[in-house]
Amino acid sequence: MTEIATETGTPAVGVELSERLTAGPHLYIDGRWQHSSDGGTRDLINPATGAVFTTVDEATADDALAAVAAARAAFDAGEWSATPVAERAAILRRIADLLVRDREELARIETVDTGKTLEESKIDLADVESVLRYYASLVEVSADRLVDVGNPAVVSRIVHEPIGVCVLIAPWNYPLLQISWKIAPALAAGCTMVAKPSEVTPLSTIAFVHLCEEAGVPAGVLNLVQGAGSAIGDALTDNPDVDLISFTGGLTTGTRIAKAAAPHVSRVALELGGKNPHIVFADADLPAAIDQVLTGVFLHSGQVCSAGTRLIVEESIADEVVDALIERAGSIRMGDGLDPSSRTGPLVSEAQLTKMHEYVKLGVDEGAVLRTGGGRPDRDDLSPGGYWFAPTIFDRCDRSMRIVSDETFGPILTVERFGTESEALALGNDTEYGLAAGVWTSDDARGERLTRGLRHGTVWLNDFGYYTPAAEWGGFGKSGNGRELGPTGLAEYQEAKHIWKNTSPAPAGWFPVPGDDDATA
Repeated sequence: MTEIATETGTPAVGVELSERLTAGPHLYIDGRWQHSSDGGTRDLINPATGAVFTTVDEATADDALAAVAAARAAFDAGEWSATPVAERAAILRRIADLLVRDREELARIETVDTGKTLEESKIDLADVESVLRYYASLVEVSADRLVDVGNPAVVSRIVHEPIGVCVLIAPWNYPLLQISWKIAPALAAGCTMVAKPSEVTPLSTIAFVHLCEEAGVPAGVLNLVQGAGSAIGDALTDNPDVDLISFTGGLTTGTRIAKAAAPHVSRVALELGGKNPHIVFADADLPAAIDQVLTGVFLHSGQVCSAGTRLIVEESIADEVVDALIERAGSIRMGDGLDPSSRTGPLVSEAQLTKMHEYVKLGVDEGAVLRTGGGRPDRDDLSPGGYWFAPTIFDRCDRSMRIVSDETFGPILTVERFGTESEALALGNDTEYGLAAGVWTSDDARGERLTRGLRHGTVWLNDFGYYTPAAEWGGFGKSGNGRELGPTGLAEYQEAKHIWKNTSPAPAGWFPVPGDDDATA
C-alpha cells in the first residue's frame, strides 16, 4: 500500500478519503495518526458478501490509555475549553461542510461497512449534518442564568462549563450517526474526548475524524481508538482521568461500564436499546399503520434500537393486519446495499445471523406461530457468503416468550393481541426496557392517554421512527439513563457552577471580634 500521510499525520493534499482509510494508519492520538502499538489489525467484512474488504489497525490497552492521557492533557491545558464559543461553533459548521463535500464517498463507506442500503446511509449523513449544525447554534445561545437571592448587593449566577474528558462509545448499527450524537455536543461544550467506534463497523468514524482534523479540531481534543471492548474497554472506562462515559449498546456491556466507572464517580450516560411496542387500534388508519409497522421493524433488517419489534394489535383487526404484513414482508427486496433496487440489506455479521436462527428455533419451541421468514431468503442472486435473513413474523405470541421479551435486534416481528385500551397499555409497558413506542388511533383522547401512559422515552402517535436533533432521545428502565440530543444532550457534557458575587462585602458578624465591647459570650 502507498504511504499517504506526512510525518505529522496530516493527510497529503489531494488524497481521496477512501485511499487514506485503506492505507492507514487508523488510530488518532494527540493529533497524530498512528498504527497500533503492537501492530495488531482487524479485517473488516462486507456483510453482503462475507468477504474481507479492508483491514484497520486495532488498538491495545496501552493505546487506549495514551488516548485518554492525551485528552486529559489537552483539557487540563485549558486551550479548547477557553476557545470562544463562536470559534467552537465555527469548527462544527466546518465539519458539517466537509461532510457535505464528501457525502457520496462517506455513504458508500457506511454501506459497505454496515450492509445498510445506500439510501439509508445518505439519510444518516444528512442527519449527522443536522446534528452538527444544531449544536453549533445551540451552544451560541447561553444557558447561564441569574438567580434572585433577595439581596441587591449580590449577583448570583449559574454558569455551564465543560465536564472534562469524555469517552464516547458507539454501536455498530448506526456508527457515524451515533458517534456524531456524542462528538458534536462534546466539542460544542469544550470537552476533550476519546471516541471508540464498534470494532465491527469503525470505518466511517475513522473517516469522520479525518474531517474533524481537517476542520481544525486541535491536537488532543479528539482522539480515536478502535478495538474489541474486551481488549481496551477497561482502559477507557475504569480510568480516574475520565470524567464522563457515553455508551450506546447492549444492556450487559452498559451495566459493566457503570460498575467500572463507579469507583471513580465518573458520570455515565447509557442508551441500552429496547423492545419497542407498536400498538394498533381498530380505528387507526390501517394502510398507514400497516406500512409504518413494516418499516418500523424491517428497516435496516431490524438492527435498530428503536425498532418496533412488538406489534400489539386489537383483536378485531388482528388477522387482517397480520395477513397484510405477511404479504408485504414477502415482497421486500433484499440485496446488496449498493444496489439501488435493494430496500433492505444483510445482517451486519455472522454472529447476528446465528443469533437470528437461534431466536427462530426458540420461538417455535415456545409455541409461537411462524407465519413467514425464519431463515435465508430463497434467492439465487444473493451472495452465498452474505449474512441474509428474511423478514420474519411470529403470530400468537405472549409475554411469557423470550422472543417477545428479549431484544432480538433483527428482522423479527412478534404479534400480541388485545381487547381493551387498558390491556394495550399494560402490554406496552410490560417490558424491562423503555426506549420507544408507537400508537395508532384516530381517537385524539385515547392517543393522549396512551402517549402519556406509556413508560418509554419516545412515543410516536400515528407515525413511527422519526426524530429531530432538537428533541431529547433516551429511555426509561433498562433502556438506560441520561439523554442525547436536544438541550439536555449538551448539558450531559457540562457542569453547572454557581458563582456568588457580593458587590458590597462586609463581615459576617457571626463570631465576636476580640476586644469588641459589643461582643457577647
